[in-house]
Formats: sequence, structure tokens, C-alpha cells
Amino acid sequence: MAGFSELIKNFDKTRDYVRDFFIYGCKVRSDFDRKSVRTYGDEKRRVESWMGDCMRYDDSVRGRSVSISVDSGHIPENPLYSAYYSKSFTDNDIRLHFLITDILADGSSLTLREITDILNTEYGQLFDEQTVRNKLKEYTDEGIIVSEKQGKTLYYSLSQDRADDYINEFRGLSDALMFFSETQHFGIIGNSILKMLGLKNEHFFIKHNYMMHTLEDVLVPEILTAMNEKRYISFRTFSAKRRKAGDDLGTENQVVPMRILISVQTGRRYLAGYIRSLKRFAAFRLDYMKTVKKGDICENYDSLKAKFDRNMGRCFGVSFGMRRETGTVTPMKITFFADEEKEPYIIERLQREKRCCTLEKEGEHLYTLTADVFDPNELMHWAKTFIGRIVRIEGGADSVRQRFYDDISRMNRMYGGDDDEHIQ
Repeated sequence: MAGFSELIKNFDKTRDYVRDFFIYGCKVRSDFDRKSVRTYGDEKRRVESWMGDCMRYDDSVRGRSVSISVDSGHIPENPLYSAYYSKSFTDNDIRLHFLITDILADGSSLTLREITDILNTEYGQLFDEQTVRNKLKEYTDEGIIVSEKQGKTLYYSLSQDRADDYINEFRGLSDALMFFSETQHFGIIGNSILKMLGLKNEHFFIKHNYMMHTLEDVLVPEILTAMNEKRYISFRTFSAKRRKAGDDLGTENQVVPMRILISVQTGRRYLAGYIRSLKRFAAFRLDYMKTVKKGDICENYDSLKAKFDRNMGRCFGVSFGMRRETGTVTPMKITFFADEEKEPYIIERLQREKRCCTLEKEGEHLYTLTADVFDPNELMHWAKTFIGRIVRIEGGADSVRQRFYDDISRMNRMYGGDDDEHIQ
């Protein structure tokens, strides 16, 4: 029976577990039904060993729930970075790492066959050329090794770029690196450079920091590369509802990636792309995505991108709704009440947050917002934050207006109070 190890082979499994159990923090041991109880115990011990003092335990009638509890404004480093430093490796991986760097340490430039011969003769290590070639390609992609073609032969040498040289040469670069290590996007890169240099972030503490995005960063490089190369990508999505229904395969998606969007309301990140099979744009939550793979080149990428940019001008949030084009439904008009003299901040907020909509003064203390958007439901979620100031709603889909009125009626039944005479 294999013993417990803190190292992991499959980051996707750990990513799902950390998100569902330790970030949301509402599940208990009995909710883990994908594999055996022992798997739950192993994953729990791994995360506890990484997170240390950031763990929180809550007991209830359902059992004990375990979660990560931190105040991002008081910690110098995102604790979720630890998951990226726990990938398992083989004996050959670690052996080749030190031997190849030692062979090239004198600045020499050697061919694949020369490196393989030196490994076999001088170090007494028998490696076939394909194994060495794969390791050299991996290190070339990561920038550790530089490959240069001379004639028909590739020559390999160690990269001369050294982080510590740049830190010493450019004043303030270490501070910039500390800031970068705690930003939302690819902060793990800055953090790994700091660790390599023996430095720690001592200056920057971010109060409102969406740390869970760190777990999604493993997908982003492949998505951005596909965008740059104008390729299709394929991935599977797993929603909470599908998992609860016992769907372990998820939904296979093939899309043309267009842009990564961030919701200013929830902080969630989405991939906006074109679904070839449905011939429409859609947005996918990154935290529900698994293992992105690049596909074929999209021949009409530029025309799709131009259409996407036009459509984004009619998205109030990240949703493209079910409409293929705007203009097919009467624009929705929402009239708000705001006193210009006593409540100028309300008008300022309407102007600041109206996004792709237009705002016009209709009468004394009345301001009308006109919106021709793909998904008016997103607009209504925002409009409800002005509840009590909504005078009337016109146009748009009947179902959207009716849902708003039903919500008001249900709220009135729950909390009581006088009827709102302003809503027409």
C-alpha cells in the first residue's frame, strides 16, 4: 500500500478539492462522494500541510467543515501558492535537472548527441536521446535553456538571464516584483522569483484580494497562447449542479477564445468565446473549467473577433443571453427618482455605472436609463440595488419585467409594509 505524500501528480483534482471544500468552506466529509474516504483524508492532510495556520474548523450537526480563513489585508503572501510547489517528479526529472545544468554551466553550446554522450561517459548515467530531448525542450520552453539552430543542427546552452543580476542592476525592481507577486494575474510567477532570490514581500498588503483566482491561473497561459495563435481550444466544464447529479464527465466544449472577463460584482473570471457548434458567443466560468487544450487554427478568427468586439458593446456584464443580435427586442427603459440637490451622488452613480446604456433626464427628479443589451437579467440585478427609486419599467422582454414585479410582490409578502405606489 502506497504511503501518504504531500506531492501531487494531478493538479486538477487538487484544484477542485481546494475550491469546493477549503474556499467555499460549506462541505463536510460526507459530501465527498467522488472517491473513497481515504482520498478525502489524503487531500485534507495535503492542504493542511500547505496552509498551516490558515486553516479553520467549524463543527455543526452535519459534521466538521474545514476551510481556509485569512484576512488578505494582513498576510504578505497568498497561501494558495503552496499548491503549485507540490507537483511530484520522477528520479529522472531531478537527476537530469542537475546534470544538464552542470554540463552547460561553463557557457558551452552543445548538441543533443554531445549532451547525451557526456551523460553516459562522464556521469555514468544511461539516458536515451528521446528522454534528453524532451527535457531540453521543456527547459527551452521555460527559458532555462536557449536553443540555436546552426545549419540543420540544434545547439543548446544555458540562458544568461539571471534574476539576481537584474535585481542588482535596476533600482526598485525588487519592490515591483513584490507587488507583482500579490496581484491577481500570475502572481505565482512573481512569488516563485522571490523564493528563488530568497526575498519576501514586506511592503504590499491587498485588502480586497480574490486569492482563489490563483487556482485558475494554471489554465490562463494556454488560453492566452491560443488567442495569440488564433486557435480553437477544447475543455470540459463542471458545474455544481452537474456534480450533484452525479455527472463526473462534465460538458465538452470547443470554442474560439476571445477575451478573459472579470465581473466587477462577483470577482469571478470568465472566458468569452465563440461556440462553433451553436454559432454564437458565450461566457464560461474559469473555476468550472478543466484542462484546456489547443486545437486547430481558426481561419476566420479576425472576422469573429470584430463581431465579438461589436457584441461586447451590448453586454451589460459577461452574459450574451439567448439573443443573437440586439435590436430584435424593444430596448428596456428604467426610470429612477433622484433629487438633484439633495442626492447628487445617486445621479453620479447612475452615470458611473450605466456602462453601455444611456441616461437622460426626463423630468424633475426623474432619470431614464435606456438599455438594448443581450441579457437584461444582468441589468436588472444591478437595477435592484436602486430599489425604492425605480418609478417604472418599460420595454424589454415581458418575462424580465414580470420577474421583477414578482420579486417585489414576494418581498412584500415576506416583510410586509405599504404598497409601493411609485411602481407602474
